[in-house]
Amino acid sequence: MSDHTVLFICTGNYYRSRYAELYFNATAPAHLGWRATSRGFAPSPFNPGPLAVSVIHRAQERGLPLPADPPHPRRLTEADLHSAQRIIALDEDEHRSYVEHYFPAWRNHITYWRVHDLHLMPTAEAFALIEHNVDALVRELTATTPAQP
Repeated sequence: MSDHTVLFICTGNYYRSRYAELYFNATAPAHLGWRATSRGFAPSPFNPGPLAVSVIHRAQERGLPLPADPPHPRRLTEADLHSAQRIIALDEDEHRSYVEHYFPAWRNHITYWRVHDLHLMPTAEAFALIEHNVDALVRELTATTPAQP
């Protein structure tokens, strides 16, 4: 089966989208042929390191593998959108305006979740909501992916 990509997008590609990517890739069954990647609308050059410390800690708590050399936050491009079969922005309230401004042609191709940033939602709550949403996405993909011969 050819691989399909789910693209998780948030503002900075440092916290929410990165955790969704890590969690999806660790929990989605390999036979589904889906892999996650992530990008940000406006990554900051001032983040200390490639991943938020809270993402590293949550991944370690959950026993999720962390990449040996994780990439620094990456800015979303049109090519990223074209290469993904599923596109999910982590917070509709925050991210719809970015889509409307930078990628208006994609407005009807993006699914929006409601996982708010740190100033509106504690990290533990955000991580739990990301896990819940990713688990539901994996169940949906499992139900709609044809069985392998």
